Amino acid sequence: MTDATDRVAVPCPACSPEFETVHEVLSEGGQATVRCTECGHVHKTSLPDETTLQRDVVVSQDGESFAASTDVPAEETLAVGEEFLLETDEAIMTVRITSLELDEDRVERAPAEDVRTIWTRAVGNVSVDATVHPKDGDREGTRSETLHVPGDYEFVVGETDELGDLEFTIEGIHLRADAHGYTHEKLDHDGDMAFAKDVKRLLVRDESSTAWSAW
Repeated sequence: MTDATDRVAVPCPACSPEFETVHEVLSEGGQATVRCTECGHVHKTSLPDETTLQRDVVVSQDGESFAASTDVPAEETLAVGEEFLLETDEAIMTVRITSLELDEDRVERAPAEDVRTIWTRAVGNVSVDATVHPKDGDREGTRSETLHVPGDYEFVVGETDELGDLEFTIEGIHLRADAHGYTHEKLDHDGDMAFAKDVKRLLVRDESSTAWSAW
């Protein structure tokens, strides 16, 4: 979703008094201060009223889901992969759209007026599953760990990282289905990077000084 108050379409008294041009909103108020993107003229004007629609939101977080609601600009087009701030009774969180539910179908892109429920996943702080291989290469000692990190935390193939008591080298990254901007679903070349919010599972080698044991 975009911030509808950043830019508005209003007439410019300097270059287009009869027709609307795109203006940047410099400050809001009874009379907002705006700057024409065509000629750079700064002037005051009344901002057009924005019509919003209230839509149900379902948020998935750490294997659980809860319901909320949000106001969406009526002329907005929503799409899977977009992120927005959602205000709930408990907190303000960043969520990513994973599906859009219409009356009888689910789609990846639709006008806000057609959407009934916005399905999302919390991406501000995320849990990332990791398959940890022992340092000595013994596959029988492989185990699973869950890493809790900010959504924008960067994981890079070939680099050694340390989180809590775990020190590890990343060998591969499996991406989520809603991740965008990557060339492959699995990253396994040195230097490949993914944000934690896009990661489905990490494949790592344990570099901890103290060997892990099940006993």
